[in-house]
Amino acid sequence: MMRTHYCGELSAALVDRTVTLCGWAHRRRDHGGVIFIDLRDREGLAQVVCDPDRKEAFGIAERVRNEFVLRVTGRVRRRPEGTVNPELRSGEVELLAHEVEILNPSAPLPFQLDDENLNENTRLTHRVIDLRREPMQKNMRLRYRVAMAVRNYLDAHGFIDIETPVLYKSTPEGAREFLVPSRLHEGHFYALPQSPQLFKQLLMVAGFDRYYQIVKCYRDEDLRADRQPEFTQIDIETSFLDERAIQALMEGLIRQVFLDVLGVELPKPFPRLAYSEAMARYGVDKPDLRIPLELTELTDLMRAVDFKVFRQAAELAGGRVAALKVSAELTRKEIDDLTPFVATFGAKGLAYIKVNDRAKIPEGLQSPIVKFLSGEVLRQVVERTNAQNGDLIFFGADKAPIVNAALGALRVKIAQDKNLVQKGWQPLWVLDFPMFEWNEEGKRWAAMHHPFTAPKDGHEDLLESDPARALAKGYDMVLNGWEIGGGSVRIHRAEVQQKVFKAMGISDAEARAKFGFLLDNLQYGAPPHGGIAFGFDRLVAMMAGTEFIRDVIAFPKTQRGQDLLTGAPSPVEEKQLRELSIRVREKPKG
Repeated sequence: MMRTHYCGELSAALVDRTVTLCGWAHRRRDHGGVIFIDLRDREGLAQVVCDPDRKEAFGIAERVRNEFVLRVTGRVRRRPEGTVNPELRSGEVELLAHEVEILNPSAPLPFQLDDENLNENTRLTHRVIDLRREPMQKNMRLRYRVAMAVRNYLDAHGFIDIETPVLYKSTPEGAREFLVPSRLHEGHFYALPQSPQLFKQLLMVAGFDRYYQIVKCYRDEDLRADRQPEFTQIDIETSFLDERAIQALMEGLIRQVFLDVLGVELPKPFPRLAYSEAMARYGVDKPDLRIPLELTELTDLMRAVDFKVFRQAAELAGGRVAALKVSAELTRKEIDDLTPFVATFGAKGLAYIKVNDRAKIPEGLQSPIVKFLSGEVLRQVVERTNAQNGDLIFFGADKAPIVNAALGALRVKIAQDKNLVQKGWQPLWVLDFPMFEWNEEGKRWAAMHHPFTAPKDGHEDLLESDPARALAKGYDMVLNGWEIGGGSVRIHRAEVQQKVFKAMGISDAEARAKFGFLLDNLQYGAPPHGGIAFGFDRLVAMMAGTEFIRDVIAFPKTQRGQDLLTGAPSPVEEKQLRELSIRVREKPKG
């Protein structure tokens, strides 16, 4: 063997033992004739002492530079008094080198490993070197530990890991797919799966009862900090369990992962909120419960006021007037700067009231809009929001989606800017999602989760008579304002699946062309089944304390979908294109 121990494993228990270490020269220091080398491997650092009394080892040590790959044999001894390093696992001891071997020299690095101000492109171009940095080493090992904790829990609960195809049938619903041309079938294409959704349902029809995969998925979409074109999810499906039983099992999974990996006990049970309640109270369907701010409903109060902005929104079909009370000091400039912020969510303005003295209404309230509202309405606003002296009340008045988006985002921004976000972990379930949402561009109903989600019991008839009111057996797990998992009970009867397709404007012929293999197999005794998919990259990123999933993926893409390390995507030879019967067309200029 080339080594007997990892660097980070050295301890006082090995004093006077001869050991052999391998690793990289993290740094080299020459202290008055004695050379110290901090040797690094994946387990940590060990201090190597090269004494001039051992001429051959010392001579080699003089040639060592940062990131040289070394093999060192020597005797473990205690560090001299006053030189113990409590920050290192091996900090009590050092290795007196008897033999030093340079296994490979290193060219100068493009950046220092301890540089904390690296450009993102530099890191991704030299990703291999970036992965040597301690934070990245910790993140990759954390990712591994999370994956193992997931596998251990699911294995203990009877789940079977089954692989599903990567070359899949194109079903252009939802996000844009990556297409793969078939050489053997000219003019035909595979698609890379956005998820194994249909295959995991078919595995339930096949009788496997409990399935899971930690699997790569693909979406050809515009990227941002929390998205990658290829990403990993924990994909899970079960048979013969209802919504509550699936949720209990999956809640147990996340609780066990946090306990095993971070030693953190999450609340038991997780809070549960209906989708409608989450939107009403927080403006979003993935609320961060660490933020002690909520929206207050004012629509009914504003239907008879003289203030036109509020009254028109209150009278509008699907309109909403809501308030956000904030107990924090904001300067006039800070308040003014919030108007362009909410405008990015479609809001036409941001009215507010500052409460100077709640006992004196209206003179105790400061705002240009006070004169347009009666004393009784102002009293109701103060009472409903429970505003105290010094508080600010912000208003949203428009179509409900705009009000929700603007005030929901404002809630988060103010909480972050004013340090109102509480520490810790706040998970919850969001339940009872609508089956559909209206697609204005296509002028038709679209599935809010996906078209294979089962309607709530008693809501099947609404699929035809009133799709807007139909609720789904869908559920999301939310953690600190991030959706970390989404799932549902699936449709297991072909006639119900066809009703959903019909509500979405998908004809029988189109459904047969896209999903015929699923509809056919639902006829053969499909069991009641359901599941969930967790965003593995996002979960690991949150546990690592980073907002960027690129920091927990070994070889990620940039926000433009490029791999700066390998140069992908790249042009291919004309010969390859001809074999695939493909010709690249240039986009018209201008």
